Amino acid sequence: MSDQIPQGRWNRQPLFRGCGVKGVTRVSADTELRPVPALDLKAQYQTIKAEIDEVIRNVVENQMFVMGPEVSGLEAEIARYCQVSHAVGCASGSDAIVLPLMGWDIGPGDEVITTPYTFFATAGAVWRLGAKPVFVDIDPVTFNIRPDAIEAAITSRTKAIIPVHLYGQAADMDPILEIGRRHGLKVLEDAAQAIGAGYHGRSVGSIGDAASLSFYPSKNLGGFGDGGMITSGDEAFAKRVARLRVHGMEPRYHHHEVGFNSRLDALQAAVLRVKLRHLDDWTGARRMIAARYDGLIREFGLTDLVTTPTEQSGSFHVFNQYVVRVPEAERDNLRKDLADRKIGTEIYYPIPLHLQVCFASLGHQVGDFPESERAANQTLALPIYPELSEDSQVTVVEAMAAYFGRAAREQSRGIPRPHIFRIPEGTPIIRRD
Repeated sequence: MSDQIPQGRWNRQPLFRGCGVKGVTRVSADTELRPVPALDLKAQYQTIKAEIDEVIRNVVENQMFVMGPEVSGLEAEIARYCQVSHAVGCASGSDAIVLPLMGWDIGPGDEVITTPYTFFATAGAVWRLGAKPVFVDIDPVTFNIRPDAIEAAITSRTKAIIPVHLYGQAADMDPILEIGRRHGLKVLEDAAQAIGAGYHGRSVGSIGDAASLSFYPSKNLGGFGDGGMITSGDEAFAKRVARLRVHGMEPRYHHHEVGFNSRLDALQAAVLRVKLRHLDDWTGARRMIAARYDGLIREFGLTDLVTTPTEQSGSFHVFNQYVVRVPEAERDNLRKDLADRKIGTEIYYPIPLHLQVCFASLGHQVGDFPESERAANQTLALPIYPELSEDSQVTVVEAMAAYFGRAAREQSRGIPRPHIFRIPEGTPIIRRD
């Protein structure tokens, strides 16, 4: 794989939050709400069925199912997409966190700083290697780790920092990198939810010493099962991680160290190579859907009850999830009401990691990380996927308005039903030169 990183490819436009919702249709009081799933992978498959079926058939006919040219091809394409020189495929997004830590010899007695408000695998990978996860609270706006709180958590045993680019928005990486450099710490981006995201003109996956990607089916670039990838600009590190994923073997049956089996299947790689060609279009659709939700929530007069996501200056959000805040006393009842209307939602994450039973020995208690706890109690992920229709979004927000008692009051005055907002023709949501 070439060490040459393409230049001038990262040219992305901001999300157009100011776009108005245009066009109206009268809402009837007896309008039947249609089912809206939280995620619809079948809809995506139908749009690329012929391409997917062809590559699956090719893999089956070739009978090369583990590693091989499909995997090496995907590694080269992901490296180019993330603007790094090296990418190493593995069996899951969880392994994509474990392997870099192993590559840096992190183990018993070491500490790794991360956030308690993330999927379990972030801290689970640290624990699995015998190291200690040290938690730092989150920013209440971005849900990402607070750089200004990291330094106080550093000890003589600290070896790395794992910032998580939660929900598809990059953590504030510059101050984190500066802290890492000053203290000699490795920085591993947990980019499981954020492939394609950007931070001040840099691609997520290329900012830290290494990054972990997940290809779990619900991710923006999701496979037909588990899969993961590690990206890095360090050739020696990438070679070691590639060896660790095959039991520390190089060449065949020659073992330099003890790794484990974390090989990426060729079927997954073939599917992902097809999907990668569509990823920018899907990202643009997600950003448009997010902007439409913003507009609908404003139009239905819910901004005092529903706090929408914020895209930070210099960031390019890819909206793996569209997560809102609602009053803590209302969150669970709202979710149940939406479920009764056959509208899918999810809570990411209902119990922050410092309060998980398996980490009880760390000695944390309620109140230690208040922003993470508040987010766990207040947030709700609304349906989002590239094929989500405008009508389905209206259905979701109408149902929320009905729950909060806004719809009935507004309908009595004949509230207009919002239609899709229009971005000026020719204005890109995303562009890769």
